[in-house]
Amino acid sequence: MASKQRIRKAVIPAAGLGTRFLPATKAIPKEMLPIIDVPTVQLIVKEASDSGIEEVIFVTGRGKSSIIDHFDMHTDLVRKLRETGKEDLALVVEEINDLARVTSVRQQEPKGLGHAVLCAKHLVGDEPFMVLLGDDLVNASPPCTQQMIDVFEKHQKSVVALQRVGSDEVTDFGICGGQTIADRVYELDSMVEKPSEEDAPSNLAIVGRYVLKPEIFEYLEATEPDDQGEIQLTDAMARMMKVDGFTGYEFSGKRFDAGDKFGFLQANISYGLKRRDIAPRLKAYLRDILNN
Repeated sequence: MASKQRIRKAVIPAAGLGTRFLPATKAIPKEMLPIIDVPTVQLIVKEASDSGIEEVIFVTGRGKSSIIDHFDMHTDLVRKLRETGKEDLALVVEEINDLARVTSVRQQEPKGLGHAVLCAKHLVGDEPFMVLLGDDLVNASPPCTQQMIDVFEKHQKSVVALQRVGSDEVTDFGICGGQTIADRVYELDSMVEKPSEEDAPSNLAIVGRYVLKPEIFEYLEATEPDDQGEIQLTDAMARMMKVDGFTGYEFSGKRFDAGDKFGFLQANISYGLKRRDIAPRLKAYLRDILNN
């Protein structure tokens, strides 16, 4: 029996244009928009790092260099903060560099999520890896990534994160069908990208966390672009599922679609309510709004 491989690498696709947040994203990557004072993407990298991921591979596009810059050591800033007695802020800046080793690859054309993952093939190599979408936040303990890795290590099959959605929302997601094999765990037998309500196999939607075996690259390379010229990750996974099997995991935690205006506001409020420096005033403000 082959020895089990530890998941050491994560891919974060971050090449999208962020059109839903224009004009803010005209010059700022959507992944750098802050949840309070922490860029969205930093929270995602921290989730990966807290789950044992050692290397994060960003798949970027034009105008996204500030993402990589954010994870560089800024010695001048740290020195200036210490010289002015701001040791707490110096530590905050230094902690960013301790999260994980960061590398990047450029997606030359916007050809979809599947193509973005394929761009990282040479950096991932022949080992299982995580994919975390750059605008999907999950507030969970243990981290959602750790939950996913635990499921993979137990079942030794690729894993997709699942969340139940309303029947009127299935057309916005990849939807899975399958059989329950453990609490919150499913052996999948179908994956459909954005089905009609009538064709959806369930209301279990794929959200932005995946554990993938390296064989996914073969299926991505053989996947034809859709009508929009995009290579869909769900299409490649559906074909891989028939040969290698796939596990679905209904994770524990609260997910926020930070790429959506309302989801972004929800995330800021939710994370703000967990901050001791903000929560009391925020709670009072929300009560005031509700009472008027």
